[in-house]
Amino acid sequence: MSEGLLSEGPETLEILYADEHLIAINKPSGLLVHRSLIDRRETRFAVQLLRDQVGRMVYPVHRLDKPTSGVLLFALSPETAQKLSEAFTQGAVRKTYLAVVRGVPEAEGRIDYPLVEEPDRVADRQARANKPAQAAITDYRRLAEVELPCAVGRYPSSRYSLVEACPQTGRRHQLRRHFKHIFHPIIGDTKYGEGRHNRFFRETYDCHRLLLAATELRFPHPVDGRTVQVSAPLEAVFSGVLTRLGWQAHIPPSRPLSSP
Repeated sequence: MSEGLLSEGPETLEILYADEHLIAINKPSGLLVHRSLIDRRETRFAVQLLRDQVGRMVYPVHRLDKPTSGVLLFALSPETAQKLSEAFTQGAVRKTYLAVVRGVPEAEGRIDYPLVEEPDRVADRQARANKPAQAAITDYRRLAEVELPCAVGRYPSSRYSLVEACPQTGRRHQLRRHFKHIFHPIIGDTKYGEGRHNRFFRETYDCHRLLLAATELRFPHPVDGRTVQVSAPLEAVFSGVLTRLGWQAHIPPSRPLSSP
């Protein structure tokens, strides 16, 4: 894609990768991918902002929750979008996330826990109720841990960990629900997390976001099949928390590393 198509503006999205067939951005936390009945008052959407920025239609091929930041991939044609969607469905895409969780999980593990779809009562009004649980698998490894002399809960100290997670399936809220399932909820998760730990991070680290970020996406190019790897740096608030916890060595490079 020509550099001239990537116009600058007051709400310019960070472009991580672009060619004539697809484009990837670093989605900020708090930005919806597209218009949704879930948040009727929201007026900013990644699809609209990116479309205006590059001056052409864009087609999202996967999704990130509103509070999750990181690599978000778009196709530049319906045909490319279909091919990329098939790659996600067939498990040909490797997704890597970083998350800060409460407690200290095992050094590495696999969460194999089927998830029942949780349709939104507004956006999914037509969805069939009582669907059976769907297979959901997440692999993870613990990168770092810390014990703070702060009595957030009933103990005199509190422990937290940095984990790398690779979901093998793509269920709604999968990582957030899976880490809750193993009793290590993600910090900042107001739906599945723990309020007292979220409050501690807000008050101590001025962190008002979900500490979950999609840091890398690796997939076969839909046209020539070559492997494309797109990496995203962490937002300042997220990297600032890691720095204050002594986990600087695990902060992704500030400049994205993308393999065209």
